[in-house]
Amino acid sequence: MEDILIKEVWDEVLTILKDTIGEPTYGTWIVPLVPHSLEDNCFCALTGQNLSVQILQKNQKDISAALSQVCGKEVNFKVVYDENLKKQLDKERQKAKKEEDKALIESLENRIFNNSKYDGLKQMQSDCKLNLKYKFENFVVGANNKFAHAVAMAVAKAPGKQYNPLFIYGGSGLGKTHLLQAIGHYILFHKSKMKVKYIKADEFVNDVVQAVAKGMDKANNNKKFNDFKNKYRNIDVLLIDDIQLIEGKERTQLELFNTFETLHQEGKQIVFTSDRSPDKFEDIPDRLKTRFQMGLLADVQVPDIETRMAILLKLADNNGVRIPADVVEFMATVYNKNVRELEGAFNTVTAYTSINEIPITIETVKKITGYNEKRKEITIDGIIKTVAEFYNVTVDDIKGDCRTSRYANPRQVAIYLAKELTGESFPSVGAAFNRKHTTIMYAHKTVKTDIAIDRHLAQDITELTEKINE
Repeated sequence: MEDILIKEVWDEVLTILKDTIGEPTYGTWIVPLVPHSLEDNCFCALTGQNLSVQILQKNQKDISAALSQVCGKEVNFKVVYDENLKKQLDKERQKAKKEEDKALIESLENRIFNNSKYDGLKQMQSDCKLNLKYKFENFVVGANNKFAHAVAMAVAKAPGKQYNPLFIYGGSGLGKTHLLQAIGHYILFHKSKMKVKYIKADEFVNDVVQAVAKGMDKANNNKKFNDFKNKYRNIDVLLIDDIQLIEGKERTQLELFNTFETLHQEGKQIVFTSDRSPDKFEDIPDRLKTRFQMGLLADVQVPDIETRMAILLKLADNNGVRIPADVVEFMATVYNKNVRELEGAFNTVTAYTSINEIPITIETVKKITGYNEKRKEITIDGIIKTVAEFYNVTVDDIKGDCRTSRYANPRQVAIYLAKELTGESFPSVGAAFNRKHTTIMYAHKTVKTDIAIDRHLAQDITELTEKINE
């Protein structure tokens, strides 16, 4: 078949796969494939990424089905690692990196190293205290955080214009701080004249306490509070991390309310993060809760296994480390609570193996992390029991055939968690639920899709994951 026709076939296949395969896998492993040939009912694609051959094995049926649909006959799929393509990709990456570095230097020279009164670089280093690794380009987007990432980017591009305030919430280590600081970085780089203030809520509390304490002297009262007001109100963007820490602190709540009113009325952007939604706060006045809720609420959830694998591969790429596909999948299965835990395990493993000059294998990962000694064994039966108790149904109900929503919904959630938290194959999960693997695949995909649009379901998944990992 002519090359142009092969490319047209592959373009149609990509359109189908975009809706059927998870975003991390699709974007990271499928899009970079180069269509090569279609002979004897076998479509061959080339890859310059040596892990791609192994990782795409589990997607082979989906890709073959898409090819068969486009070609109107049964077509098998295979992917072949090509060393020349790898070298070409490496050259392109190096060229892109040089161009990116050059553009960055020029932009810094033009935007930052100038004589302006409020220097962007100095602000970032001394005032904002932003971590240089927390940028949008380093954030791995998955079903668990796609909405939060999109609205954070929208705020960064047009601060104060929409979604004001933006309130990002979710469990510890899921990427809230990353998104918050990414907003700050983006604004400083693209809108260097804007004054950005990033602070943790406990630092805000300390500033209020100091202003109150020093203001007890009547002679200094006005001056100290004027200094406090100027610090937080003469800015364009206010980013406050872990806002739940102001619970029970009445004076801090009052000053935050006044600061909020001033900034919001002037069209200045405000972004908060928290470990829970505003309606779950117990010791914060309603007038402040309503301010938190008047803009947009965006939650981040526990990343699915594909996203966790993509995060590990991103870390490996950024650090120039090669990790075998089986190790990536193993670590993504074991470290399933949050991104911070996953990143910590990655840093520990790569540092140890580098210092001792040993290869990264599943066995070395187990040894380095103490896997066998410290990790609670997560089983499918244990997951089913936890889900049954959570939804007030029985194990037999979940394994049974009743299709009413009272039992079908917990059943699908249990299937999703069994696949995500154990790393077992679809047939293995199907055996535990007395169902065909195609039924298991459908249930898993349904929950994965619904999490992105159903906030209550997403919260249930997070709470259940925490219970299962306790």
